[in-house]
Amino acid sequence: MNLEKVVFGFFVLLAATLNFGFVLGDLSDPAQHNVYELFAALVISLVATVLKFGDRTQMGAVHLATSLVADLQLVAAATVWGFVANASPGGLDEAGTAAVVSLAAGALLANAVSVVLLVAETVSFSRP
Repeated sequence: MNLEKVVFGFFVLLAATLNFGFVLGDLSDPAQHNVYELFAALVISLVATVLKFGDRTQMGAVHLATSLVADLQLVAAATVWGFVANASPGGLDEAGTAAVVSLAAGALLANAVSVVLLVAETVSFSRP
């Protein structure tokens, strides 16, 4: 068993599941989307991105691209949340929550592609 692959797979799956947990719920209900879960999804996604820098294969490049897309979407979602919650006159309302969750859903799609690539890579791996 390769410990590096275990850690890599762990962070890829954890990023996807945290993102899924944040997105799950009514799109416009702020009470169903926790800011700390969004923060955790962003931090774990960034860790997964750092782990993907070591792979120099074509599959590694696609893994990195999907992770960068997820990071960008999650940073945008966190930025919108911060702006809407703190600078907008109405606070975090239905429209703001819908924007944040929609951006996080885009990151979830990128994470899903990353998980599919991870599974495909694992299935195609042949032992010597």
